[in-house]
Amino acid sequence: QVQLEESGGGLVQAGGSLRLSCTASGRTLNSYAMGWFRQAPGKEREFVAAINRSSTRTRYADSVKGRFTVSRDNAKDTVYLQMNSLKPEDTAVYYCAARDTSYSANALYTDMNNYPDWGQGTQVTVSS
Repeated sequence: QVQLEESGGGLVQAGGSLRLSCTASGRTLNSYAMGWFRQAPGKEREFVAAINRSSTRTRYADSVKGRFTVSRDNAKDTVYLQMNSLKPEDTAVYYCAARDTSYSANALYTDMNNYPDWGQGTQVTVSS
C-alpha cells in the first residue's frame, strides 16, 4: 500500500491557475498508474485525469480537457495536476489515487473503483 498526500489547493479567482501535487510515501510510484478525482458538495466523486506509470498516456474528463494537465516525476514520487482557466464549477475537494500496474506499462484507469489507494484530498475553491 502506498500513502498519498495532496497539496497545493486553495482559493483562486475564476480564470486563475493552481497546481496540485500528490506525493507518495511508503513505496515508490514508479509502477503505479495515477488518477485525479474531485468531489463537490452534494455530488458524487468524479474522474478528472489519469496518467500511466511511464507518462506515455493520459486521459481527461471532457469538462477539464484543454485546461488541466496531469504529469508526474517518478524520481520525486510525485504527480501533478496543473489547472488553468479555472471556473467556479471546478470547486471541489481534489483527490489523487494510485493503482499498482506492474503488469502493464500502458494501463491507466478512469473508474475510481480501480484505485485502491487514496489521499485525503485538498480543497480547491474558485470564486466568480
